[in-house]
Amino acid sequence: MDNIATVSLSRPLAEMADELGNSFRDWGFAVVCDHGLPPDLVTRAWELTRAFFALPDDVKRGWHIPGTGGARGYTPFGMERAKDAQVHDLKEFWHIGRSLPPGDPLERYMPPNVWPEGLPEFRETFEALYSAFEIAGGRILSAIALHLGLSEDWFDPTVEDGNSVMRLLHYPPLPEGAPEGAIRAAAHGDINAITLLLGAEEAGLQLLTAKGEWLPIYPPEGALVVNIGDMLERLTNNRLKSTLHRVVNPVGPAARRSRYSMPFFLHFRPDFMIETLPGCVDAQHPDLYPEPISSHEFLMQRLREINLA
Repeated sequence: MDNIATVSLSRPLAEMADELGNSFRDWGFAVVCDHGLPPDLVTRAWELTRAFFALPDDVKRGWHIPGTGGARGYTPFGMERAKDAQVHDLKEFWHIGRSLPPGDPLERYMPPNVWPEGLPEFRETFEALYSAFEIAGGRILSAIALHLGLSEDWFDPTVEDGNSVMRLLHYPPLPEGAPEGAIRAAAHGDINAITLLLGAEEAGLQLLTAKGEWLPIYPPEGALVVNIGDMLERLTNNRLKSTLHRVVNPVGPAARRSRYSMPFFLHFRPDFMIETLPGCVDAQHPDLYPEPISSHEFLMQRLREINLA
């Protein structure tokens, strides 16, 4: 394969499963078109994202919840640091998770959402978009299941009521006096099962190839960039790759404007045990992860590594 696959999600799953799966095997990434996120909903979400981040810093900080690992609400600029990075990323963000009914046993894993006052439609817009992301992500996982020789619905129970998080992400214009070496998002792998990224059209997103070169990604307008996370890499015994990626600083006029994006980190259920798939183990590929781990414990390990827990 010469480059990352661009796949239409409207095609029959069996027809495109290997094209998608091979791209994840070789690159850890694919581009997905015809994903089903309603265009008017996406437009409204971008308008509300810009409106929120335009609020004064002291107002936004009122929705920062210390001690939660940034799981909900606002995380201020300069707080997140990639694993092993020496300086913080040049970004601020807002997290939206699953809305659970009161008394749900999963509440101990998933804190309630917080919603900013003064932005009409914020809650209904992002709850609707969260659901649309889940549907698109479920279809991608069904294609991955077929590629792995599993039943199309194999992943359905693993992500039902999963701890998925939608991030509204703002990279402000590059600040004067930023720490040396600081970039918008330092090289990192994602923790979760798969990530669906909306808003990657603006230059900056790059992945690290097997040859150790940084490859820029240029998706078509409105497409999703999808990548494998560490949980799915572990489940598949590294058959599907969780690839290091980063967002580099722009040059020229782009350095003086904001960049926005919207990743959806699709997670397994907190009580799902990540145990190597038997079909991904053979004489040439011994089991690299003989000890199962719950997705919640895996998540907590990784959040501690990136300064969020």
